[in-house]
Amino acid sequence: MELWGIAGCSLVVLMIVAALLSNGVVLICFLSSSDIRGQVPGLFTLNLTLCNLLLTVINMPLSLVGGIRGHQPGGEGLCRAVGFLETFLTTNSMLSMAALSIDRWVAVVFPLSYHSKMRYQDAALILLYCWIHSLSFPTVALCLSWVGFHQVYGSCTLYDKEPEEQDSFVAFIVSFHLLSYLLSFLVLCVTYLQVLKVARSHCRRIDVITMQTLVLLVDLHPSVRQRCLEEQKRRRQRATKKIITYIGTFLLCFTPYVVTRLVEISSSTIISPQWGIISRFLAYSKALSDPFVYCLLRNQYKTCCRDMLNKLLKRSSGNSSARRVNSYVGHLVPTTSD
Repeated sequence: MELWGIAGCSLVVLMIVAALLSNGVVLICFLSSSDIRGQVPGLFTLNLTLCNLLLTVINMPLSLVGGIRGHQPGGEGLCRAVGFLETFLTTNSMLSMAALSIDRWVAVVFPLSYHSKMRYQDAALILLYCWIHSLSFPTVALCLSWVGFHQVYGSCTLYDKEPEEQDSFVAFIVSFHLLSYLLSFLVLCVTYLQVLKVARSHCRRIDVITMQTLVLLVDLHPSVRQRCLEEQKRRRQRATKKIITYIGTFLLCFTPYVVTRLVEISSSTIISPQWGIISRFLAYSKALSDPFVYCLLRNQYKTCCRDMLNKLLKRSSGNSSARRVNSYVGHLVPTTSD
């Protein structure tokens, strides 16, 4: 294996381990924190985290093995099951991100009526739609035998081995990406741009109040005035950075693979296996970025992680102190032979 191949495999292994740990921490925080479980977005986050965990545990390692060997790992039945699962989990994770954006849109645009508009029952209905939508395409592909090992991507995915069915398969793939990738992307753009519009409106109101206060407080120290102006600038940039992160990571991770698939099936362009595998694992990398983008950088999850770490440290320090005391007592108490 070439040096670049070894480096790429090592990078994928690190990505698998990091995605497993980060999504595992999010799942533990959800199970241990009643505050996180009590919020409606927690259902969408849980669904997204479970999808990412299954992709990390099942699809990523098998795709790595398939990319290295150049053929499907295991038998035909296993490959079809893995391809079905990959299509379902990827679509479900995209729709979960769209559901999270809808929840934040409702919370920001309709803050006073949020709890009546976004209840647990409403979140459950949205998740039910996500599951039905995500199951429909891989189920149809499985029934039509459009799931198999694709040499270009080194993984078990949507694939048609029969040339006479090419037109039907092209229509199916285009419909699949329009109703999964493009639909989710449009929902993200519409909702988050509305959120950004409202956030900027709030910032302008706060800026007016801040400037009026600074004008009235003539005896205010220049350093305090400067800090207020810097905080005002950071406030304006905060919402923009978050929304760019939400939409940017979605585009960066999924777009190369989707465009590559569409080019591959709609033209005679030959896609190199190296690029195919890179685009496939770039889409997988969303499972690594999601825990940080949607969860671990938020104060609730930071507090939960801090509390769990403190409990572990106190328990380990308590155990070590108990061992030291027992050892000391053992030295003081004489044995029967003495």
